[in-house]
Amino acid sequence: MKKLVILPLLYLVLISPVFAQSTDEKDVASAVESLRKAMIDANKAELEMLTADQLSYGHSSGTMEDRAAFIEVIASGKNDYKTLEFSGQTIKMSDKTAIVRHKMVGDIVNNGNASTANLGVLQIWQKQKGKWKLLARQAYKL
Repeated sequence: MKKLVILPLLYLVLISPVFAQSTDEKDVASAVESLRKAMIDANKAELEMLTADQLSYGHSSGTMEDRAAFIEVIASGKNDYKTLEFSGQTIKMSDKTAIVRHKMVGDIVNNGNASTANLGVLQIWQKQKGKWKLLARQAYKL
């Protein structure tokens, strides 16, 4: 009889971290999608909410931006994201850090010049005060 009670309890203890990780993965995926939408909408308040103060944002051209520059370039319209699609996304969790990789395709107007982006992207998200924040991003040409 003890085995019948102990086995289900042991099972619950062993699988509980899996459920927690799954929830974090869903929360990170939601944050990535919110960032995508905020970039298209040039939503400064949302971009501020989703990014860490320590943000390091790398473009495929080699340009690096801190948080203030990243937000200003989008909010000012200098980079106008007309469309952005993320595909093939993977999320790897490590405690309060998430490693996100995806392909990014989009139509962008940069300083009045239209272009199409076809990039691979690596994002690092960190849970800060209970919220997932973009800490680092690096894009590379495909």
